Amino acid sequence: MRFDLTPDQRDFADALDRLLAAADTPKVARAWGNGDREPGLALWSRLAQQGVTDLADQDTVVELCVAFEALGRHAVPGPWVESAAVLPMALGRDLSATIATLAAPPNVPYALDADVASDVYTVVDGRLHVGEVGEMVRSVDRTRHLFTVTPGDAVPSEELRGALGLGVLATSAQLLGAGERVLADSVTYVTQRKQFGREIGSYQAIKHALADVRIALDFARPLLYGAALSTDARDVSAAKVACSEAAYLAARTGLQVHGAIGYTAEFDLSIWLTKIRALVGAWGTPRFHRAALLEELMR
Repeated sequence: MRFDLTPDQRDFADALDRLLAAADTPKVARAWGNGDREPGLALWSRLAQQGVTDLADQDTVVELCVAFEALGRHAVPGPWVESAAVLPMALGRDLSATIATLAAPPNVPYALDADVASDVYTVVDGRLHVGEVGEMVRSVDRTRHLFTVTPGDAVPSEELRGALGLGVLATSAQLLGAGERVLADSVTYVTQRKQFGREIGSYQAIKHALADVRIALDFARPLLYGAALSTDARDVSAAKVACSEAAYLAARTGLQVHGAIGYTAEFDLSIWLTKIRALVGAWGTPRFHRAALLEELMR
């Protein structure tokens, strides 16, 4: 089956890419990781004006995936999944004027960037509660500030299960976008880096490795957008597995073709490598979603 965006959806994606490309998002991500939230919050406001915080609706799931793929491609920091995807659906109200976050153990044990969120929630026994922020926990991704949360009073919630599924789908879209960025940067690098008088991209082994990444990402994309159309739990789990594996392959291959420079924090590639590593385990590991998928199929 072929999944193709409508002209309006492509225009939306192009507008987001232009905005984010001009925003120097690696600089924003580094500032966010170092505790300077001002550039990230300014970018948040600009993206909210573009409608990114208004997409948590059953009729705009495809557009939400388009937006989150762009967020992943440009490594935009902040609790976007929680604030723009999960909580508006769970609470059944507009949160575009606020930044919110939540924890949903066991797959989301910590609340992302709770120190900048005005509203913090947690899920306990299938119910949404107001959360009290605790201590900070380190992530492999320096832009992800994680916090323990203790539950307070329960709050009315709508479509909580569907909202949590939307969080998985948004995270999958971020992974796909991040994988695409790493592949694009790797292709650019191997056409510039020379060894033994030749561009390293001319070597067959490197061509094959990058082609494998291209195939993995192309196979993951229809699963993501198929899940966006159906919003079925089985399809969402399949999308998370495929996008996680494709992005992780992109990260491993990107690091291999870049060599030692890929390890350095000063090199932009490291922003996407650590983000992919963190997002692979966020909102359910591939192992968890494989088990959930198997259980659904065995029924």
